[in-house]
Amino acid sequence: MKYAIVESGGKQFRAVEGGTIEVDRLPVEPGTKIKLEQVLLLADGENITVGTPLIKNTPIWTTVVEHFRGPKVNIFNYSPKKRIRVKIGHRQNYSRLLVEQIGGSEFVKKEPVKVEKAVEVEAETAAPKRRTASKEKAVTPAPKAKAEKPAKDETKAEAAASKAKTSPKGKKPAAKVTTKPAAKKATAASRGKTGTTKAEPKTSPKGKAAPKKPAAK
Repeated sequence: MKYAIVESGGKQFRAVEGGTIEVDRLPVEPGTKIKLEQVLLLADGENITVGTPLIKNTPIWTTVVEHFRGPKVNIFNYSPKKRIRVKIGHRQNYSRLLVEQIGGSEFVKKEPVKVEKAVEVEAETAAPKRRTASKEKAVTPAPKAKAEKPAKDETKAEAAASKAKTSPKGKKPAAKVTTKPAAKKATAASRGKTGTTKAEPKTSPKGKAAPKKPAAK
């Protein structure tokens, strides 16, 4: 495994081909390529080279992926006797670099492997054939559902005809006969016989009272 120790912004980072490193923000736009020349150590398998203090002619080729901000750090200063309380928050700005090549006087672009593309093309061509075969099998008419529909209609017609035969036409249903209980009549008759009538006062016609007779002397 090939890796190198690089210095950037007064800090040291371990760079591996294909990996990323997070350094202090650089004044460049994302997508630009940067060559880091302050290499302190280079390891290629068992061969390790240490710089004095730097290794010459072994730059590291990187590409800026993005700029981002780190987690927030709270700073709190206080003096208990003087009642001083100061709280400050800080977020450091960083740049993420993609390590593309270690060493070499010029950056060499690596061509993608063609074998992988050929395998992907074969997989794409074979997939639609299987799909079409599955669709042909799935699209098959169901004759059973069509044959069952007329049978249901025939059963309904037969049931309606049997009801028409059993119920005679033109005949009205017999009227209900309601009878009053005899107990109520008996009680009414008994009340009429035993009831008492009050004598009506004798009154003259037109509501005038009868003249009083003079008393005999």
